[in-house]
Amino acid sequence: MSNTDVIIIGAPRSGTNMLRDILTSLDGIATWPCDEINYIWRHGNIRYASDEIPAEKATPSVKEYIQGRFANIRSTYGSEIVIEKTCANSLRVPFVNEIMPDAKYIFIYRDGIDATGSAKLRWTAKLDIPYILEKVRFVPKTDLPYYGFRYLWARMYRFISREQRLAFWGPALEGMQQILQRHSLNEVCALQWQRCVDLSESALSAMPEDKVVRVRYEDFVRNPEEELSRILVFLNRKVDSEKISEAVSGVSARSLGKGRKALGKEEVDKLEALVGETLKRYDYL
Repeated sequence: MSNTDVIIIGAPRSGTNMLRDILTSLDGIATWPCDEINYIWRHGNIRYASDEIPAEKATPSVKEYIQGRFANIRSTYGSEIVIEKTCANSLRVPFVNEIMPDAKYIFIYRDGIDATGSAKLRWTAKLDIPYILEKVRFVPKTDLPYYGFRYLWARMYRFISREQRLAFWGPALEGMQQILQRHSLNEVCALQWQRCVDLSESALSAMPEDKVVRVRYEDFVRNPEEELSRILVFLNRKVDSEKISEAVSGVSARSLGKGRKALGKEEVDKLEALVGETLKRYDYL
């Protein structure tokens, strides 16, 4: 089998971590030993105002750097497939594809209201030192001062915020500061989900069918063996049914509807009115 780069595309709290971890539990598939590598994807565009980085920003030096990081992971782990999952990539698929033109894409999507209920918890989460230390190893050294200052500010902001939220979390939308000023935290999370899904769909639908597979989160957690088998066919990867069963043994459908329930009917109604067009497209409304 030839080497393959696979990019998982999905809005925050849509099952991207789950899918990455399941796939990398299989032989011959590897990823970075940390949650996301947005620092690597943004190298060379560190001061771009949002994560919606256009394709023309994929300069030769940016391509060389990011491709080199993928090659390093493949070499380090001796893997045939390198999986990468950074939620912010859902805002810049054409940029990613310019850098990795031969990559395949797994687009996982979830009920945006459930995702919103889950994302809000991350906006207000406490400091996680082990998580930070895992990621900081992969920050380009020249970018460390910039990110160190931003991270410190995000944490300080949590203490002065009325909503006790971070200054920023998750994919950075264009006009993010205006969005944060005009909307409640629940609405911000819903708008993040919508923009991620809308931009992903627009870019991925223009690609050849053999480059993209779509995965509905709700279908995956209800029928994980069947859905994982379908993904592996897409990746031209043969895996014994016993290993597939083992890989998805921890998958549960218990989280379905949990975000909606936590938000309550009145808030759900407001959010459905805000992002209803996208919810309808995916049969969540």
